[in-house]
Amino acid sequence: MADIADIANDHVLQQQEQRLAARKPAVVEISEECHQCGDPIPPARLVALAGQGCVHCIECQTILEAQRR
Repeated sequence: MADIADIANDHVLQQQEQRLAARKPAVVEISEECHQCGDPIPPARLVALAGQGCVHCIECQTILEAQRR
């Protein structure tokens, strides 16, 4: 027969499995053209920002960040 610690442990593991199953991986958007101006985004920038997403060229991203301040 299971004791209270075993039951609690099973409950915690079940909750953890449910939470992990519910997690969705982040969608990262990458574009070879800037969404703002349409110019090509340099390959070095795409490589540097791989995993973070990159949809704007350096110039447009700089302008967007300045406008947010």
